[in-house]
Amino acid sequence: NGAGKTTTIEMIEGLRRADRGQVRVLGLDPERERERLALQMGAQLQQASLPPRLRASEALELFASFYPNPESPTSLLERLGLAEHARTPVSKLSGGQRQRLFIALALLNRPRLVFFDELTTGLDPQARRAMWELVRQIRAGGATVFLTTHFMEEAERLCDRVMILDHGRCVALDTPEAL
Repeated sequence: NGAGKTTTIEMIEGLRRADRGQVRVLGLDPERERERLALQMGAQLQQASLPPRLRASEALELFASFYPNPESPTSLLERLGLAEHARTPVSKLSGGQRQRLFIALALLNRPRLVFFDELTTGLDPQARRAMWELVRQIRAGGATVFLTTHFMEEAERLCDRVMILDHGRCVALDTPEAL
């Protein structure tokens, strides 16, 4: 905690201005070209919420309307095991189901780059393993996944490269095996 993971992600996403230096993502400046970048990027934030009475399918349909060529909301509900909960209000979803809904929202625009900030924090071991499999599927589909985690086992199993931050400074960057 306090290492700078979320701050770093927010700068890369264009949500926070860097104190110094330059940030480039997919060849774009996140601060100046945020709208162009947003069309190529998806994010599941550490903390997010939706109106409690909004149904899962309504949330996906609403967010799909923001993009020129979105993934099918019905397809995402099926892919993430939420099809039977399509008409369930957000407030009635379990923690794991809500997490999968936010992942579906992050994938709606068919992103080239996906951010998962503390994806499995608070999930039971079975749900954590299901999220790991989902990350593998997203990577296999050609997207780059930027994952923040406190769990070294998770980083070892899912990441090609690992960066360790301490108070906003990179103290190590290498393959999990080398670290």
